[in-house]
Amino acid sequence: MKLLNDTLDGLGRWYVAVPPFLILSFLLGIFAITSAGQARLQQAGERVQKSATRSHIVDELQNSLSSAIATQRGLLLTNDKKFLERYNKAVAAVEPELEQLRAAYGESDGTRGDLRDLQVLIGKRLADLAMMRTIQQTQGASVAVELMKSSVGSDAGQAIGAILDRLRDNETIEREAAGGHWLSSLTLSHWITIAGTIFSMLLVGIAARLVFMDMRRRALMTAQLRDQKLQLEREVEDRTQELVELSTHLQSVAEREKASLARELHDELGGLLVGARMDISWAEQHLAKNDPDMKQRLNRVQQNLSAGVDLKRRIIEELRPTLLDNVGLYAALRWQLKETCRSAGLSCIESYPDEEPRFKSEASIALFRIAQEAFTNILKHSEAKGVDVSLDLDAETLLMRIADDGKGMPMGRFTAIASHGLASMRHRVRALGGRIDVRSPAGGGTILVVQIPVENAVVPYSELEAT
Repeated sequence: MKLLNDTLDGLGRWYVAVPPFLILSFLLGIFAITSAGQARLQQAGERVQKSATRSHIVDELQNSLSSAIATQRGLLLTNDKKFLERYNKAVAAVEPELEQLRAAYGESDGTRGDLRDLQVLIGKRLADLAMMRTIQQTQGASVAVELMKSSVGSDAGQAIGAILDRLRDNETIEREAAGGHWLSSLTLSHWITIAGTIFSMLLVGIAARLVFMDMRRRALMTAQLRDQKLQLEREVEDRTQELVELSTHLQSVAEREKASLARELHDELGGLLVGARMDISWAEQHLAKNDPDMKQRLNRVQQNLSAGVDLKRRIIEELRPTLLDNVGLYAALRWQLKETCRSAGLSCIESYPDEEPRFKSEASIALFRIAQEAFTNILKHSEAKGVDVSLDLDAETLLMRIADDGKGMPMGRFTAIASHGLASMRHRVRALGGRIDVRSPAGGGTILVVQIPVENAVVPYSELEAT
């Protein structure tokens, strides 16, 4: 925990725990209060809706009863068939509307007695209407009219109207109460929203403060990390430069040792072998004339010495090609390519400029060693049947290209740590300020391209004139 306190600039655990806890608690509280407010508003709205529905049903029922009574009177007075249709339609609507009213009130204890009385009275009223219709059909319209004038069923009608008015008044009171409840719930929700907004602003202020402190801390940490990164990059760059210089020095030392060894082999061992051959030739002329067995043995020694001379020459050329020092880079490359193609049976194509400039010693040996390593890789890994070597240079860049038609190089091998030969190529080119690229086209084969600045590879014309 001490490490956490140090990392958070002394703010401690509350820096991490309090803001999420406050925000989570606030969100849960707002959700609960909002849910309760929505429930109250929904309940009040349902009360208003139910009351309006019941009032509508009461009005429809009263309208249907009034329509039935009015159309029956019109029928009794005019005997017009259109009043009969309206009467039948109004009577048929009364029973479903009465059922809807009972369903709307449900099991309400306050209206159960009124609904029961209403059903009995409506049944009686409809029965009176049906009776007058029957009297009209059996005894004539005048009898039915007289019966109607005697106010038959008026008591039931007044009782029905009183019950319906009472139900309507109750629903008016219920709607007013539900509306007041809805309005109070809405007001409470508004105040809760205002309080939540104010509290949210406070939380936002606290969060902004904490975020600002965290951003400041992160900015300081980022600045420290950037400084550390720059320092590490400088150290890596210094170490890399040291390694490059060391590697370049070791390669130069190795090339000098190879050249020195090649000279010693050429001067000392070459002199010994040539002297021995001269002595053997003298012995063949003076001592083996009459001795065929001795002549055969001396001839065998002569052949072994010739093989030794050839071996010495091959070793010297491998250590330090004499063509490179005596004739030039182009000749050394031609010789190396010819030897490679002859030993492996490859078809070779080469292309060089017509005139060869004077290369710097480190550049010529680097290009030769790169070509030598490339030829070795072709023989070992590519399974190629042909090799194409070209070298070209302009005012700024020297370009050497070596291509084969083999199976290609797997992706990533060129940068693999274990590829020491390729690593040596990269280092030689980098030491000359150049660039090397190895790729395998989709059609197969491998292409190696070396680009070196001319100023790092060729001796300037001014220095040639001075010499």
